[in-house]
Amino acid sequence: MSALGASWAEWAVAALLLGSAALVLSAALGLWRLPDFFLRMHAPALASTLATWLVSGATLLHFWVRGGTPPLHLALIVVVLSITAPVTTIVLARAALFRGRQRGEELPAALGERD
Repeated sequence: MSALGASWAEWAVAALLLGSAALVLSAALGLWRLPDFFLRMHAPALASTLATWLVSGATLLHFWVRGGTPPLHLALIVVVLSITAPVTTIVLARAALFRGRQRGEELPAALGERD
């Protein structure tokens, strides 16, 4: 590939990686600033998933420009992460609700118990 073609790709990869870093920083700030477990769950789950998408996009673009063909096996990383991150978040939330109810804390009512 020409030097000009590689140059725009390097800038695009750098922008994607910087965007990913900004999202991870916002997730870390969310963990630090938000007051309780249930609010803290959203910041890393959402931001880190999108940050991983950006890193995977940067990797895809970099190796596509350098090798000439897209490395489609990178899509597997994105698919697995997109499936596992929300499931993990739900499992953690349910465990926290269960433990909080056992301790007698005031928590949101279960879906079947709402008026």
